[in-house]
This record gives sequence, structure tokens and C-alpha cells, in this order.
Amino acid sequence: MRPVKATLLLFALLLLFVLKISAQSCDGSLGDPVIKQDFGSGANPGPPLAAGVTNMTYTSANSPIDGQYTIANSLTAANNIAATTWWDVPSDHTGNPNGYMMIVNASRKPGIFFKQAANGLCPNTTYYFSAYILNLTLPNTITTNFTHPDITFSVENTVGNVRVTDSTGSIPVSQKGPQWVRYGIFFTTPAGVTDVVVVMTNNAPGGYGNDFILDDITFRACGPVITEGFSTVSGSKNMSLCEGANTTVSLNTRVVGNGTLFYQWQSNMSGGGWVDMPGATSNNASVPFVNAKPGQYQYRLGVSNGSAISVAACRVYSQPLTVYVNPVPVVPVIAAQTLCQGGQLQLTASGGASYIWTGPGIPSSTQNPLVINNVTPANSGTYTVVAISDSGCTSAPVTTKVTVLPKIVPVVSSDVPVCAGESASLSASGGTHYQWSPSTGLDNDTIANPTVTPLTTTVYKVSISNGACVDSSKTVTVTVYQNPVANAGNPIFLYEGQSTILQGSLKGDNITSHYWTPVTFLSDPTSLTPVATPTDNITYTLTAASSTCGTSTSSVFLRVYKKVTIPNTFSPNGDGINDLWNIDALITYPDARIQVFDRYGQSVYQSTGYSKPWDGTFGGKPVAARTYYYIIDLKDGQPKLTGWVLIVR
Repeated sequence: MRPVKATLLLFALLLLFVLKISAQSCDGSLGDPVIKQDFGSGANPGPPLAAGVTNMTYTSANSPIDGQYTIANSLTAANNIAATTWWDVPSDHTGNPNGYMMIVNASRKPGIFFKQAANGLCPNTTYYFSAYILNLTLPNTITTNFTHPDITFSVENTVGNVRVTDSTGSIPVSQKGPQWVRYGIFFTTPAGVTDVVVVMTNNAPGGYGNDFILDDITFRACGPVITEGFSTVSGSKNMSLCEGANTTVSLNTRVVGNGTLFYQWQSNMSGGGWVDMPGATSNNASVPFVNAKPGQYQYRLGVSNGSAISVAACRVYSQPLTVYVNPVPVVPVIAAQTLCQGGQLQLTASGGASYIWTGPGIPSSTQNPLVINNVTPANSGTYTVVAISDSGCTSAPVTTKVTVLPKIVPVVSSDVPVCAGESASLSASGGTHYQWSPSTGLDNDTIANPTVTPLTTTVYKVSISNGACVDSSKTVTVTVYQNPVANAGNPIFLYEGQSTILQGSLKGDNITSHYWTPVTFLSDPTSLTPVATPTDNITYTLTAASSTCGTSTSSVFLRVYKKVTIPNTFSPNGDGINDLWNIDALITYPDARIQVFDRYGQSVYQSTGYSKPWDGTFGGKPVAARTYYYIIDLKDGQPKLTGWVLIVR
């Protein structure tokens, strides 16, 4: 049960304090906490409370026993020895997974488990002392001996005398999971009172039950009802502007309260903390924005019931009015495009939530990417995009250039014939860039008019482009005709009176005729293999004629060896008759080797070739008249000629 009546009686007996305990709840606005104990945040376990805050014993274990407490950011089956009787509590009451809370296993007798001074208070000001409490016990474990948590909230003077007190009563277990509930009392400071002590006391005995968690213990001013809004008190509490905006924002409030009220507007720029706005001391204010910078700008009205508006602990505050200055989207540069007629144009912008495109023939389009199929040169020009953010802010226009080139109309030279080793010119037109393939035989494969000297018939393909359009459909065939090649064969050697067959042959394309010259001693000068019966050395020439690549000639030499007749007697006596050893036809063997020996094997004559017949001398003197022996090597591959010759005088 709540001990409110007993507390009032106690106060009546305390003559040292002339206080009026307010039984009213705070229906107005709250100030910033004079006391705020949220136990911090971090990894388990948290640190113990400062000395004097509690009379319980700290433990680093996650499951304290009777009379102990711990500071932790969670209480789960994995680290909870009382998992069969306690709820799993994964985080503090705000949902912060790292936020600490105070886990209490109450003592077997009542006692203080939280105590803290609140200094610098203002007189005639109502304050609200509260905390969030969670009953840890699982509902299915309760028996008739179970004790529910029962906590008294008290405000004392600095020497321990109670000024106001109230109890939570029996805090029930939750049937649907761990449940945080806020409990508290209200206290109005008398004149001259600026410092008090707030106390939380465990009323129920420990043992079985009476296990709970505390979080966010606060002591803060409670004041008039404040209604706030932009432009009017019923207006929105949030406003959006765009970066660069120039406007004035009207802050309006209606304050319903008793007594003389004083005002002070505060601002909080992008989370930098609340600061007083100079001169903003009425219930309405105007805030100019000049070339607004992105960020979150908050404004709230502070109100006090006395002249101490300059003291933060005396104020209560309206709910914040928030101006969001949203950045203007920035669209990155969009690269210019050059594409071919009939292709697909795709322009993509980024940096915004939506986009508006304009361009040649497109007054407005929200498509992104902007896609235009089967483009024509009429689609060439400047395209502009504007990006719009989620908050409705519009970017500066961004432009890009699009060029659509007409399709290639390819023109190439006709197929061309060439003779082997000769060159021809190819030609192409219709574009600005050319690429011929294969490059074999070309003097330059990247120009419109290359010179080609192929070894064999080749089909050349040309790719024609103008930077975006490409046509690779055209080819030129260069047919290579092989030049006529006449071959008269190898030299021929024969003896006078013999015949031979000439071995002529031809190669090449489109040969229309062939013949031998001279026609002397030939059986058929138009045959490649005529029969030749020459009487003397002779050279025959074979000529081949092509209808496309001219003529070719080749010659063959026929060596006709004369019959050698060797006389066996001559008389070198100077009478002018038979003075020399004349050997018929030997002069036709210029490489012949002639040697003559006496009967003792002594050489008396030798000669290479026989341009001058032997005159029967040796060393310039006549040799003796007798028989001599000769060896003649004609050097024609035939056996050597041997015999004797008689010199007579």
C-alpha cells in the first residue's frame, strides 16, 4: 500500500519544515535533468557506483545475490545464473545494446539502494523525481511466498529530514516479457530551499523475489504546459529547408501556467548542445536563415516561474522545434557521348532521389537513366538534368553534349588483278578512320588508299568508321597472277653426230604461247621437248608468253664435241710438209691435257688446250727421230686417249 497519509502525518510533526507536499502530477513541461543517472555504457561488467550512492554491495558477476547489485548492459541466459527465474533483458530501457543498467537483488531487509544530492534548485518550483523499473521475475515461478519489489521515492533536506515521499506499491511481474515502467513523485521547493537529497528505498524484504532493474533515474523541474509550433502554436514541430535558402522562421508557443513567467529561447546547432539565444526572451521568436548551411537546427523555449530564468535548474522546456536544412544534391559530371545513328542513347545521373531531364525533342522526362532508342542526328544537342533529393531540394542544372553521327555509306574499289611482285592501289571512302585486314602486303593498313603488294591472292576487308559508326561489310579481292617462268633446262654435252632432247618447262598463269630460238637443227621449235641435232656448239632460248604478265626467256647451252683423230707420224724437218703434229678437233677441247713421253718416261711435251700443235721440239731443240708415247685427257668425262707417235726427219 502507498504510505502517503503516514508521510503527511510525519511532515506535520516536523516543525522545522513548513512545507506543502504537492499531490498533483506534472501535467506541464519538464526541464533538463538536475540529476540524471543512466549508469553510462560499455562492455560488461560496468563500474560500481560512487561511494555513498547506495548501501548495497557491488559485484562484477552478472547475477547478484541478495544484497548485491551489478552494472551491466544485458542480462541473458548465457550469463545469468538465475535464468530459470529471471527474464532475459538484452538491453537497457532505451534499447541501447551497450547502455548500462543497475541490476538489483534486494536485501532481506529494507534499505536505501540509491541516494544523490540535487543542488542549485530554484524556490517555488516543482520538480519530478522518477526512474524506470523492471520486475525481473518470470510469472510462472511465483508462489505464495513471493515478494514483489516495493520502492519508496523520497526527497529529503540536506540533513536527512524527509520533505516528501511516496511508494510505488507492489510492482507486478510482467506476463508478456520484460517490461519497463516509469515511477516517480513531484516536489515543490519552498522559499529559500536550493539543495535536496533524493532517495530510493527498498521496502520489501529479499529472499524469494524482490529482484529488479533500475535505469534512467532523473530529477528535473516540472512547469507550465507549453504548446509550440512553427508559424502558429498548432503548426508543425519540424520544418525542412534547402541548402542556400534565405528565409525567416517564426517560432511560436503558448504557455499556460500560474504566476509570473519568464522566457528564454535556446538553440542547438547540429548537436552542438543547447545555448541561450541572446535577446530571445518572449514566448515567440524569429530566426533568420541566410544562405542556409546543411544541418539540424533545434529551438526550444525555457520557462521559469520566478526571476531566476538565467538558472538552468529553474527552467522547464518546450518540446524542440527542428529545422532540417537539407543539402542540395550534387550531380557528378556526365560525360559527353558520341554515338551512331540507329544506336541507343543512355544518360545516367546520380546524386538525387529523382531527376528531370530535358533535351532535343524532350521537353521533360523523369526517366533515369534517360534512354532513347534508334537515335538520329536530330537527337544531337545539349541535354540537361536536375536532381531532386528525398527532401525536395533541387540541384543546379548539369548539362552534357550528345552527338549522333550519320551511318556510314561505305565505298571501296573494285577487285583488282596484279602480277606477282607488282603493286596495286586500294581505295575506300565514307568515313574518317580506316582499318584494313589482313595487313599482309599493305604499305599502311590505317589509311583510305593503301598500296598493296601481295604474294598470293588475298581478300582484304576494310572497317570504316567516323568515330562512332562502323561498317565492316566491304571487301576487295586482289588476285595475284604468277608471272610466266620459262626453264630451258640444264646444259647439254654431246658428240658431233649425236642428237638430244631439250628439257623445257613452264610455270605461271595464263601462258598463251612458247617457242625455241633459233630453230636450227630442232625437230619442232614449238615443243617444250624438241629433238636437237647440232653440229657445233649452240645456245637455244625458250620464250614463254602470258596474256596477263608478259614474257619469260631461258637459255640452254649445247656443247658439241668434235671427233678427235690422232696421227701417229709427222716429220718436223722444215720442208713445210707435215711439220706439225696436227690433231683434228682437239682445239675444240680447251681444257684438254696433252702429255708426250720418250721411251724412258721422260716428258718431252705437255699442254693444256691445243691452240698450238707440237712441233717436235723439247726445250727449244728438236727431239730425236724415234717413237714417243702420248696421254690425252679431253676433260669431258671420257676415257683418256693413249698411243704412240713416230717422228721422222
